[in-house]
Amino acid sequence: MICPLSPAHFVALGAIQLFVLFLFIDLRLAPLPLLLFILICFIASLFPRFSFFLPITSSGKREEKRVSLTFDDGPDPEITPRVLDLLARHSLKATFFVTGTGAVRYPEIIRAILAGGHTIGNHSYNHFPFLMLRSRKTLRNEIASAQTLLRQFGIEPLAFRPPVGVTSFRLWRILLELGMFCVNFSCRAGDFGNRRIHGMSRRILGKVVQGDIILLHDITPKNGTSEQLMRELEAICTGLKDKGLEIVPLERLIGREVMKSGA
Repeated sequence: MICPLSPAHFVALGAIQLFVLFLFIDLRLAPLPLLLFILICFIASLFPRFSFFLPITSSGKREEKRVSLTFDDGPDPEITPRVLDLLARHSLKATFFVTGTGAVRYPEIIRAILAGGHTIGNHSYNHFPFLMLRSRKTLRNEIASAQTLLRQFGIEPLAFRPPVGVTSFRLWRILLELGMFCVNFSCRAGDFGNRRIHGMSRRILGKVVQGDIILLHDITPKNGTSEQLMRELEAICTGLKDKGLEIVPLERLIGREVMKSGA
């Protein structure tokens, strides 16, 4: 499969052309375009909304007063069931980007997520924070292994969210081969994987705008208590409604299916 051209390809081409040009002007300047390209690639990978290496879905239609809730890094035996109860009380649907290791350990929670009418996305098998720095073979295996596992639950995720939202030049072709696309986010609380839950709702509600894909985590807090986390999540749900924002399923927000059933 031939990967379509991304902005990274055109920037690379420009860097090579400048490199060749500088070879005839001043040899000392020749490495600069290539070094600048490497720097741009590094910076681009750190911005979850920047479609430099591949198309990234990070928000929905801005003209509609809707947002979506997404939860990363689960399933978690303590937090995920409580999140499901919270969503049920508010009659809300969310998307859970789960890890393969978590699904292996807690298959009953995966079934509970699906029974609640929620969707599941692929968040890699092991959730290596620096997965995008690893080889193409490792990256493909991480995504494909999680897909194979999740198919055992009768589903096939179409949406992939990379660990910590970091992308790379290797990712697009792999997702195309697997029939998937990349989904990141446009609103997050800076909770660092529930390590900073105090004031989380205030931070979300202070900057959320219509069309946002909101990033949350359904894992046990590293600092603080589970009760504190649930109070923050409750405040987010009620606060979004108070702001006149409808919380809708992710596929409805982005106008694209994120999971197939009956796989």
